[in-house]
Amino acid sequence: MRFRTIITLLIFALSTSIFGKTEDQRKAQELGTKAIKQMDAGNISGAIELLEESTALDPESIFYPYEIAYAHYLNKEYKVAIDLFNELIKHPQCIDRIYQMLGNAYDMNNDLEKAITVYDLGLHKFPASGILNLERGGIEYVKGNDQVALEYYEKGIQVAPQFPSNYYWASKLYLSSTEKVWGMLYGEIFMNLERGSKRTSEISKLLYDTYKSQIKFTSEGSRSIDFSRSSTITIKPGADPGKFKLPFEIGVYEPLLAFSIAGEKSINLDALHRIRARFLASYYTRDFQKDYPNILFDYQREIKNSGHLEAYNHWLLMKGDDGAFKKWIRGNNEAFKKFATWFGKNPIEIDSENKFHRRQYN
Repeated sequence: MRFRTIITLLIFALSTSIFGKTEDQRKAQELGTKAIKQMDAGNISGAIELLEESTALDPESIFYPYEIAYAHYLNKEYKVAIDLFNELIKHPQCIDRIYQMLGNAYDMNNDLEKAITVYDLGLHKFPASGILNLERGGIEYVKGNDQVALEYYEKGIQVAPQFPSNYYWASKLYLSSTEKVWGMLYGEIFMNLERGSKRTSEISKLLYDTYKSQIKFTSEGSRSIDFSRSSTITIKPGADPGKFKLPFEIGVYEPLLAFSIAGEKSINLDALHRIRARFLASYYTRDFQKDYPNILFDYQREIKNSGHLEAYNHWLLMKGDDGAFKKWIRGNNEAFKKFATWFGKNPIEIDSENKFHRRQYN
C-alpha cells in the first residue's frame, strides 16, 4: 500500500486575508469554510453543495472546483473525480497537487499505467515538485524497484528540500540496505522537518536500532562498524590528483564514528550521546566541513553551542529505548524543557540554497 500526502487546497485559500476581496469572494470563503467542516464530518454531499455555491460566487478560483473533485475522490467516485481533475489541469492556476490527485484517482480506479503517465506529465510541468516525485517513487517501491524508487525520492529531496516525506522513504530504504549511512542522515533531517508524528517515532526507533546493530563490540575489546559497504572510488579522466577526496561514507562517516566509539563498551542512549558528541567535535576539529559540508552537522553544532546537544540526542533516539529515555527525563527534566523551548523557536533552516543531498559529495 502506498501512503499518500493529500492536502486540501482550500485550507490555503481560507487562511488568506479577506481584505481586498469582493463581497462574493468573501461569501465564497465563508461557504468554503463550512464545506470543509462538512467534509471532515463525513457529509460529502453537503460539502459539495456548499462548494458549488462557492464556485458560482468566485468562478475564477481553482480552490472550490478542486475541493469538489477531492470530495468525489473521498467518496470513492473515482471516475467522476478523474473527469473533474482532468478539467483542472487545464486551469491557469493549476499546481502540482492537481496532477497528484488525478494520478491517485487513476490509481484507485485500477489504471496504474494512466496514473504513471499523469505523474510524469506533472513532473514535466512541475520539475521541482516534491509530491510528484514522492508518488512516482511510491509506485516503483510497490513494484519492488527500490533503486528506482530511491532515485525519485532523492530527486524530490534535491528539488523540494523542505518537503519531509521523501526523506522519510529514502531513509527507510537506505536503512534496509548496505548503505545505511544515508538513511541515518536522511532520517535525522526528516525528524527535524516533521516533529511529533507517528512517522517521527518510527524513524527514531530505526535510527537507534541501526546504531545498535551496526556497532559491535567483542569480548577482546575490539569494535567494528558497518554503515556502508561502498568501496568503489571513481576518478574521472583528467582529474587533478591534488583535489582527490575519498567518498564521504568511507572518508569521513565511518572513520569518525569508529574513533568516536573509543571507551564505550555497549550501545545505549547515554553512550550514543557521547559517541555523537565526539563525532561532531572531530568533524569540525579536522575541518571536514570544508570538503564535506553538511547542513545537519552545522545544525547539530548550533544545538551544541546553545547547550542542548545532550537533550537533542536523547530526543532524536528516544523511541529506541523508552524506558531509558523516561529515566533520563526524570533526572534532566528542566534541561529538556529548556531544549524543547529552544527547539521550537530554532528549527533547522532548509531551503533551495541550504540543503543536504547525498550526491552533493560526488
